[in-house]
Amino acid sequence: MSTTIDTLRFATAGSVDDGKSTLVGRLLHDSKSVLTDQLEAVEQASRSRGKDAPDLALLTDGLRAEREQGITIDVAYRYFATPKRRFILADTPGHVQYTRNMVTGASTAELAIVLVDARNGIVEQTRRHAAVAALLRVPHVVLAVNKMDLVDYREPVFAGIAEEFTAYATELGIPEVTAIPISALVGDNVVEPSANMDWYGGPTVLEHLETVPVNHDLAQAPVRFPVQYVIRQGETRYYAGQLAAGTLRVGDRVTVHPSGETSRIVAINLLGKEAPASFAPQSTAIRLADQRDVSRGDMITTGAHAPVLTRGIRAVVCHLADRPLRVGDQVLLKHTTRTARAIVAEIPWRLTLNDLSRQPEPGLLTVNDIGRVVIRTAEPLPLDSYADSRRTGSFILITPDDGTTLAAGMAQLRGEDLHVGYPSAP
Repeated sequence: MSTTIDTLRFATAGSVDDGKSTLVGRLLHDSKSVLTDQLEAVEQASRSRGKDAPDLALLTDGLRAEREQGITIDVAYRYFATPKRRFILADTPGHVQYTRNMVTGASTAELAIVLVDARNGIVEQTRRHAAVAALLRVPHVVLAVNKMDLVDYREPVFAGIAEEFTAYATELGIPEVTAIPISALVGDNVVEPSANMDWYGGPTVLEHLETVPVNHDLAQAPVRFPVQYVIRQGETRYYAGQLAAGTLRVGDRVTVHPSGETSRIVAINLLGKEAPASFAPQSTAIRLADQRDVSRGDMITTGAHAPVLTRGIRAVVCHLADRPLRVGDQVLLKHTTRTARAIVAEIPWRLTLNDLSRQPEPGLLTVNDIGRVVIRTAEPLPLDSYADSRRTGSFILITPDDGTTLAAGMAQLRGEDLHVGYPSAP
């Protein structure tokens, strides 16, 4: 009997010098996922920096500038596997000015590891990373209380930090927090259980990563097929793109949004070959029974669960750019493969991270701010609530003049307050 090994995407986050890269390096090293030449390069780089032992953080500080400065300034992606599961990890920067990178790294993650220095406890950047994880609806959050060796492995230190973080996460509405005391430098509770913390009876970081439930069967969701390209072969047209959700089959009745036109699938092409069906997230091309006016940016769906066509969008956004986002700004809104002109009509509130209160009508959002916006678009867009679909409920705002990405947005369309448990708006 064959066994299918699934994949877990996870991101690491934390404040500066909390040990994110060291933790990831320890995971790779102790799970024997480091090639010999990679380890030799790390040993050589460590010696050049005057260190006696290999600096495992260098396994994820992938850019030369990062290695030279000893900091992480970009999202470093790594792939590794154990007999139980495959992993795609994103090591994100800790500096506040790179919070936008954490948004990128966590946007597709099913788990986030938030590191805390046991000596410092919960700091503002910890709260910001927890808020971003909640905003992005990351299903599982691990609190890794690092550098326990520097506080003599004392249980009360760990318990106090875990209690404070869990209370904050509960206010955010994060559904699950697993707290693990570790020392990434020494290896305590990363891959192997710690002999220094016999008071802790939970899993190691790797044990939790190998066993946490993963549910990302996009093929079972309502069909969402954003058209990316129209392929013309004489009088025949194929509509190509990546199937964001659901399953398409030859013979399915489909609806094209925003036009509302309907037709039937008569052919599906996968990698140049005809196929009876296509499953998310495959890239595919389909041919319809009728000649329809379908172009890039249109959304093809099946069944009764259609997206909402709207020109008015309420959303929570994380502002990513140095340039502020102001009420009245004209922007471009990119949703899947469609880009539409839009205007920022309102900014009802901005979130204060320390106590999760809301500053009403701030007028603008600055870099790393989280807040609610109301956007009016020049044309109707087929949107889902982000609560229902992280792929088709998300969008970005772009400056029309130079293409700078301003903000990452999560749409709210059903009357719910969009975020995972932020206090309800009045």
